[in-house]
Amino acid sequence: MSAQLALNLRLRESASFANFHPAANAEALDCLRRALDSLAASQATQRVIYLWGAAGSGRTHLLQAACHRAQELGLGCAYLPLAEAIAATPASFDGLESTPVVALDDLQMLVSRREWETAVFTLAECVRARAGLLLVAASAAPTSLGLSLPDLVTRLSWGPVYALRTLADDDKLAALQLRANRLGLELPADVARYVLARYPRDMHTLFAWLDRADRRSLASQRRLTIPFIRGLES
Repeated sequence: MSAQLALNLRLRESASFANFHPAANAEALDCLRRALDSLAASQATQRVIYLWGAAGSGRTHLLQAACHRAQELGLGCAYLPLAEAIAATPASFDGLESTPVVALDDLQMLVSRREWETAVFTLAECVRARAGLLLVAASAAPTSLGLSLPDLVTRLSWGPVYALRTLADDDKLAALQLRANRLGLELPADVARYVLARYPRDMHTLFAWLDRADRRSLASQRRLTIPFIRGLES
């Protein structure tokens, strides 16, 4: 798997900074924005930004949104989902050393894989030497992930490390309404609450539901109402 292939196939169109409801994660969002803008202006000081949190906390969304923003700024970038890359070899990193913005997702997949850990360490050193930006996301902080290479833990901790918080129910409602608005849909609060009460509350499931509702709403030319949503369930 080449980095360019991963970039082309794995960036979701909906993954943007504007489409992200930050809630308690506003500082991480702001840091990513500032780091990319500074890099584009050749004034960057950040070399590594590390995001960690539970599934559904937004870490993948933010990494992909950063890649979209990098593209808008004219910066070369690559997004590599490590959960899939490990089916290949560390040669997946070939060519990334000179890429201005590199985003590595699901770093926890490399734990106890010494060859891969060494490859990430080497990549981090190359990105730093070339004044690029390495973005990393994982399920735990660098010191708690269980990496076997101490120097890699050190490198990943050089820059800001953000613990992403999962959204409270009110924030999930706001996030659903934000995503609906971006799709051109009106999602009334009572409908959003109905969905939250009846569906799993992780954001992956909720956004997938909204995408399905959007398609059905367009096909039937109906607004999102509770009776309409009930019809989707039958």
